[in-house]
Formats: sequence, C-alpha cells, structure tokens
Amino acid sequence: MSVLSDRVPYQAIIDRPKLRLPGDARVAVWVIVNAEEWRMEGAMPRTVLPPPMGQPLLPDVPNWSWHEYGMRSGFWRQLEALTSRGIPTTFAVNGSVCESYPRVASAAKEAGWEFMGHGFLQGPMHKVTDQRDAISRTIDAIAAFAGKPPRGWESPGLTETDETLDLLREHGVDHVANWVFDDLPETIATAHGPMLALPYTVETNDVVVHAIQQQPAAEFLSRGTDQFDRLYQEGADNPRCMAISIHPYLTGVPHRIGFVEALLDHIQAHAGVVMMTAGEMADWYRGEMTRLAG
Repeated sequence: MSVLSDRVPYQAIIDRPKLRLPGDARVAVWVIVNAEEWRMEGAMPRTVLPPPMGQPLLPDVPNWSWHEYGMRSGFWRQLEALTSRGIPTTFAVNGSVCESYPRVASAAKEAGWEFMGHGFLQGPMHKVTDQRDAISRTIDAIAAFAGKPPRGWESPGLTETDETLDLLREHGVDHVANWVFDDLPETIATAHGPMLALPYTVETNDVVVHAIQQQPAAEFLSRGTDQFDRLYQEGADNPRCMAISIHPYLTGVPHRIGFVEALLDHIQAHAGVVMMTAGEMADWYRGEMTRLAG
C-alpha cells in the first residue's frame, strides 16, 4: 500500500465539506506538550552545543543536561501556563517517562491532560528493532500509569516506516499527529481500518522555531499569532484546526515561556475559539462526518 496515493487520496481544502465546531466556533486549537526521555549513554536526539573539535563524545553531558533541565524546571512553567488558563492539553509522552519521570507524568495526570503515545524512548521509528513490541510497550506503560491506553500517537520526530500506521491501528490507536499536510483532520487507510491524521505542525513547533531555525524567543509568539489570525479569518467560511507543539527544554525556559503565555492569551481573547485535546478533535471530526453522511 503506497503511502500517499493509496492511504490518503488528495483533497483540496476548498473542496472539503462544511463542518460545524461546537458553538459555531471558527478555530479548534490543540496544545501538545512533548515529554521525552533522552538516555545519556547514547547520542542525543538533538543538540544545542556542538562537540569540541567537531568530535562527538559520549556521554554528552551538556546536551543531555539541556534536555534534562526541561524535565526538572521547564515543564513546571508550561504546566502552570496551561492549567492556570484552563487549557485542555495533550501530553505526548515516551512510554518510559512514566517510570523514569513519574513526577512529571503524575502532574500531567493530575491536571487531566490526555496522554498520547510518543514512542517508548525518544528515537526514530526507523531505528526501532521491533516496532510492534515498542508500540505495545508504550501503550501498556501509559495504560498502566494513566488508567487507560492512549488513542493517539505522535512518533518521535514524526517518523514512520511503511508498517507503522498498520501496527498502530492494530493496537487500537485511532489518530496520529505525524502528517502535517492539512488544516483539517483527514482519514488515512490502514490494514486494520481507518486512521485519522490530525492537523499537527512543524511551523508552530518550538523544535523548528528555536532548535532548528534558531529564531529569537519572540518569534514563537509572532509566528503563532500570524498562524492563528489567518486561520481565524478563514474559519468564517469553514472551520480550521491549529496545533501548538511545545517541549519543556525549549519553551519552558525563562526567556521563552512568556511568549508562549502571550500566544495563549491572544488566542483565548477571541470569541469563536474552542480548545480541544487530540481525542476531542478526532471525535468531533468523526461526528461531523457521520452527520454529513446522514
């Protein structure tokens, strides 16, 4: 089954059916906090400090510590920013985090955040020796900790092989955040039934803005505001969905958290906005497709 032509036929946004958000809102916004475990004994998934003389060294203490700061300090700023504003939040979490960082996972659970699978350890699906086992371990770890298995999945680095979607659907996952190709959910075919691709983001994602493009702290607010304002304008004709993806080690730091808060305040100041979790967005879209088909 080819990824594009067979799994998800092309559909232009202007040809999508007219949908209705709750309260006739224009935009559905979902916020994703990504909690990951980086193992010190291996190469870091991402770095901020280049190795001395260009020679990678293990253990990579400074870059591991850069991420670890997020789990020790940055996460708590993001938690406060979201809970104080009453924003329903999707918690994309490595399965191992439930055991390695129980304080973080417990805080997300107590806040009522929706757990989403994010791989077992942080690393591309292409490097996983046994994907079926890794997916199963992730789902089991989250189910044991949160009390129910995750319905959603975001692969580390948004990576998939040809079999990833089939394995995820086989394990009960019904929506993914890997496909950043639309402003509305879209159905993807798998060997075990349909899967929804939710509108996710690489543009209003702090990894791209700060770690890859190395933009100044204010760029997250500027870009996020511009993204929201245009989607809000277009949503007068047909609703749009916007994702905001954040990581504790990037926008949980003191010089960036204020811009995340300002973006959330800008969005919440508008009428006609509904804040959703991933599962709520998936249920809304399926409900609308059923309504229109009836």
